[in-house]
Amino acid sequence: MQIKYAEIGICGLSCILCPRYNTNAKSKCDGCKSEDRMAVGCPFITCAIKNKGIEFCWDCKDNETCEKWNKHRAFGKHHDTFKCYQKLEDDIAFIQKHGVNEFEKTQKIREQLLKEMLQDFNEGRSKSYYCIATTVLEIDELKKALTKARVNSKGLEIKAKSKILHSILDEIAERKNYCLKLRK
Repeated sequence: MQIKYAEIGICGLSCILCPRYNTNAKSKCDGCKSEDRMAVGCPFITCAIKNKGIEFCWDCKDNETCEKWNKHRAFGKHHDTFKCYQKLEDDIAFIQKHGVNEFEKTQKIREQLLKEMLQDFNEGRSKSYYCIATTVLEIDELKKALTKARVNSKGLEIKAKSKILHSILDEIAERKNYCLKLRK
């Protein structure tokens, strides 16, 4: 089968906002539907792609009663793994309402903002934090935070720049009741 959306997970997670996707280390993952991940497999790859020939769980006629997918979604309401699941339900609802193409467009914007954070504000310890922030915050909030951080950190060293962006993102998170850490 032909994969159209390699960077959107079968279950609805956005691969491009994952810390493992945004690394150059040996642990780099090129997304849930990459050749390497497809070879290793997961319950969603096996069921959806290999057994049913569909790209997403929500395209399955059994999606409402699927124990695996419902368990995954329930887990994502309160927990994360190395990847932030906080917006999984919102993302699935967005996709079902507006389509995968529109979702992919929003994720590309988020990915660009994440790349800017990693390039200009990552002191070597903030990648996961920035991945979570770009998953959880609204796109306009992210853009404003980056603009403000650039203005407030002109001429500073990377550690100071990172600290400024963290404080801006933390302030937004506190005001909006967002969680900017993995929920274990």
